[in-house]
Amino acid sequence: MIQRQILDTDQKALEINLDERIYGTFAEIGAGQEVARIFFKVGAAAGTIAKTMSAYDKTFSDKIYGTEKSGRYVCESRLYKMLDHEYHLLHSRLKHERPSNLFFVFADTIAALNYQRTIKGHGWLGVRFQLHPNQPPNDFVVHAKMLDNDPQLQQSAIGILGVNMIYACFNHFEDQKALIDSLMDGIRERVLVDLIRLTGPDFKDVDSRLVCLDMVRLGLTDVAMFDEAGQCIHASEFLYRKSLMVVRGHFRPPTLVTNDVFKVAYRQFKHDAAADASPSELMAGLTLDYLSGNGELDEKDFLDRADMLCASKKKVIVSNCTNHISLIHYLDDFKIPQLGLVIGVRELSQLISDKFREHENGMLLAEFGQLFTKNLKVYAYPALADDMKSLITIDNLPIPSGISFLVKFLIENHFIVPVEHYNREILSIIPNNVFQMIKNGDRGWEEFISTDLALKIKEQKLFGYHS
Repeated sequence: MIQRQILDTDQKALEINLDERIYGTFAEIGAGQEVARIFFKVGAAAGTIAKTMSAYDKTFSDKIYGTEKSGRYVCESRLYKMLDHEYHLLHSRLKHERPSNLFFVFADTIAALNYQRTIKGHGWLGVRFQLHPNQPPNDFVVHAKMLDNDPQLQQSAIGILGVNMIYACFNHFEDQKALIDSLMDGIRERVLVDLIRLTGPDFKDVDSRLVCLDMVRLGLTDVAMFDEAGQCIHASEFLYRKSLMVVRGHFRPPTLVTNDVFKVAYRQFKHDAAADASPSELMAGLTLDYLSGNGELDEKDFLDRADMLCASKKKVIVSNCTNHISLIHYLDDFKIPQLGLVIGVRELSQLISDKFREHENGMLLAEFGQLFTKNLKVYAYPALADDMKSLITIDNLPIPSGISFLVKFLIENHFIVPVEHYNREILSIIPNNVFQMIKNGDRGWEEFISTDLALKIKEQKLFGYHS
C-alpha cells in the first residue's frame, strides 16, 4: 500500500486555497456542482477561484462549448471542449495580470442517479493545469462511476473526487502511484475510477499501460483498458453498442497458437453474431492472477507482454476479474449486443471445477446463471493432453461428475461452443516452454513465434532475452 499522509477533503481544499500561486476556473455541468462549493466552504477561496460556472441547460451549454454530434453530453469529447474553452479564456485574460500564477481549469460533466433509476451515475472530470508559470499546461482526466444509491450522496462523492484530483495535480505529480491512489481518499467503496489520462510536458514519460495496471492493483477499478498505441481508453467511447470478443491468456509470449486463437475464434464469433449486424471489437485480456503467478507482480514482465500485444495491433483489458463474472457485470453498462470469451479447455475445466467445489452445497445454479448470461458465449479452444497426442475438447472435458449435467446443458444450448477450424499441427507449442527457451538463451524458439514478434523480442530484449 502507498505510504503517504492522507488529508481529509476540507484540509486539501484549504491548502490549495492558501497557496498563492494556484489560480483557476471551475466549470461543472450536469450533476457535478459540488467541487467549487467545497473550495468556497473552507474559506480563502478568493485567492484561488477566478470564476465558477454551470451551464446546466443544454442550449446554454451548446452556445458556450458547441454541440455534440453524438447527442451525449456526458462524454470525453464534451469534457475536452470545456477544458479548451475555459483555459483559453483564463490564460488569455490573466497571463499578463498574473504572470507568476499557476493557472488551472477544473471541469466535469456528470450524470447522477436519476429519479427513475435508469441512469446509474457516472461522469468525466478533468484538470488542465500548469506546474510552472508561463509554460504549457498538463491534462489530468478521469472517468468515474458512482456506487452510492442516492443522487445526493453521488454528488457529494464527485465533490470529494474533484478536490482529490486538484490536490493531486499540485502535490503528487512526481509520484504516479501516490497520485492514482490519492483519488480514493474519503470515497473508497463509493466511486470507481476506470480511466486515467495524464498528458502534457510534465507527464511525457508516463506509460499509460502502467497507469491502467496501477488503477487495477490499487483497487480503483476491476477493469482498465488500453489501445494498440498503449493509450488508456474507455468502453463508453469506443465499445458502446458493439459486440466484443475477449481472448484471455498469459501472452508470455504470444506464440503461433495465440495468433491462431485470435484469428479463427474471432472469425467464428463474427459469423455467430452476424444476425445481430452490429460492429465488433477483439481484445486481449490480462488478469492480475496471470501477472502474479509467483506472488509478485513484475512491471517489466507486464510491459513485455503489453509490447507484444500492442505490436500485434490488439487492444488490451487489464482486470482483476479472475472468475469472469466481474468483467461481465462491468461490460453490462455499455449495452454490448454479443459478448464472446475465448478460454482454453484446460482453463475452462479448472473454472468449472472451482465453481463446483465452491458452491456444491448450494447456489451452484445461481453462480453459473451469473456467468452464462443470455448474450454471452464461451468459445473453448482445444489443447493436447499430457501425453501430447490425444486431444482435449468440450466433448471430453475433465470435470467433476456432479456438474456434468449442467455442462451438458450449457453445451447443448450453445453457451459453450468449440473453436472450429483451428490448426492442430501447432498445438504442441507450449508458451511457457517458449518463454523458458528465450530466457535461457536456447536456440530455436523463433520458429514458435511470428517473425515480427521474434524480431521485436530480440531488439528490445523482452522476456529476459540475451543474445
